[in-house]
Amino acid sequence: MKRSRVNQIMAEADEMIRQYGFVLPPFAYWTPEEFKAKRDVARNVITARCGWDITDYGDGRFDEMGLLLFTLRNGRLADLQRGGGMCYAEKLLISRQDQLSPMHTHVIKAEDIINRGGATLVIELYGSDDDGNFAEDRGGTVYCDGIQRDFAAGEKLKLAPGESVTLMPGDWHAFWGEGGDVLIGEVSTVNDDETDNIFRAPIGRFAEIEEDEAPTHLLVSDYKTWLG
Repeated sequence: MKRSRVNQIMAEADEMIRQYGFVLPPFAYWTPEEFKAKRDVARNVITARCGWDITDYGDGRFDEMGLLLFTLRNGRLADLQRGGGMCYAEKLLISRQDQLSPMHTHVIKAEDIINRGGATLVIELYGSDDDGNFAEDRGGTVYCDGIQRDFAAGEKLKLAPGESVTLMPGDWHAFWGEGGDVLIGEVSTVNDDETDNIFRAPIGRFAEIEEDEAPTHLLVSDYKTWLG
């Protein structure tokens, strides 16, 4: 993806997030230079990989297959492993109309996916086989706002604004906006986007960035290169 396109997507996302009554934390608006100057006091933001995340899954077709995410807070895997402490994470996401976030599951993370505003969020669901692999012939059970719901293989769950679904490890899912763009909330256990996303297709998690202009704000995938 070109950096100019990333900058444009960030600006559009911030406008949409504010439209639905959410405001991002101050570090969302730091310039790269401000981030560098504050990297010592912001060490937890950096190590937890909080911040902007824009991906085309390495496919180069963001409008057709992509996702914007902003990680607001993220806990510690060590706390999750010992069963106490900061075991949670929270994100905002934007799924554009007909923009696919491809079929995947997680090994560790359980998550609530919440339609925070906009159009309809469609989530396509499949179950796992006995080894946890994608099973095209298996359904499963999820909870929608705490209410049990069984699903058949390939069933498309449709969430209106205010509705949510709880997905557990092994619940394979893909999603997109139907009829317009959707602001999504995600509340989950500790998040690790580098190792805990298992995709059905052999695709990448992060975008390759072409530096055609200076970044407005850094992506989480920029932290290692820009901040050390």
